[in-house]
Amino acid sequence: MSHIKNYDIRLSAVVTVMLGLIVMLSDIFSRWTFRSSRKRDDDSKTNGILMIIGLILLIFAPLFGQLMQLAISRRREYLADATAIEFTRNPDGLISALTKLDSDPDELEVANSSTAHMYIVCPLKDKKKKSSSLFSTHPSIEDRIEAIKNLK
Repeated sequence: MSHIKNYDIRLSAVVTVMLGLIVMLSDIFSRWTFRSSRKRDDDSKTNGILMIIGLILLIFAPLFGQLMQLAISRRREYLADATAIEFTRNPDGLISALTKLDSDPDELEVANSSTAHMYIVCPLKDKKKKSSSLFSTHPSIEDRIEAIKNLK
């Protein structure tokens, strides 16, 4: 409910489109520099520099875009927790629920890395411990509980 109230789905769609735009622009730039380097040989130093910049953009633009998307997703989880407390007016209940979800030792058989972002906590057993990394969709349970305690 909190994600719906905070328009997280719309924000996620906009961020995904912007990420795709960045990747497409870096692809167009790199293709343009490679094609222009074949046509003109008079400015080989400039073309070489542009080719290197295009290659760097082609490699790193999707990575930086994905990291930005994941960082936004983690921040929105904190906002969703705060909104859930606003709805229920029971921060101890949310803390208890997160603690119970974190203490479950079983890995969900139907979960995989492409659907992990749709769960309340990371459903993959081997990734639960690493959930506070740059490449996670959710902040760690400990960080979420600490943020909820700070709201009290």
